[in-house]
Amino acid sequence: MRELIPYDFRERLMMVVTEVNGCRYCRAFHAKESLKSGISHEELKKLLDGMIPEDTPEEEYAALVYARHWAENDAQPDEKAVQQLIDEYGQEKANAIQIVLRMIRMGNLSGNLLDYILFRLSFGKLGKVENEDRYVILK
Repeated sequence: MRELIPYDFRERLMMVVTEVNGCRYCRAFHAKESLKSGISHEELKKLLDGMIPEDTPEEEYAALVYARHWAENDAQPDEKAVQQLIDEYGQEKANAIQIVLRMIRMGNLSGNLLDYILFRLSFGKLGKVENEDRYVILK
């Protein structure tokens, strides 16, 4: 998969999804990894602000737009978006992109769950809950 999705591309995808999902642990870890991969501070700031930087490599732009759509739709993209991803990158690379998105989503969900548990067990002193409505199932 590393040949299909280079380190910096993978980190861009992960930052887009993490920004939508709001996991502070993944945000901190992947911000460091993004800088290690060669992503500039300016580009990282834009990704963290929820933007797709204008200087994004042209060959990655469609995947980053898809990643945002995918995350905003709770990993349930519409069929047209999935087909556009496949048309743009081919089946093998589209599958690799989907794996990266699923990996970071699992990390985001785990980190957000940890924060919710810490928040509840400490009566709000530890952890962080930005939007309790996201945790309705756990109440």
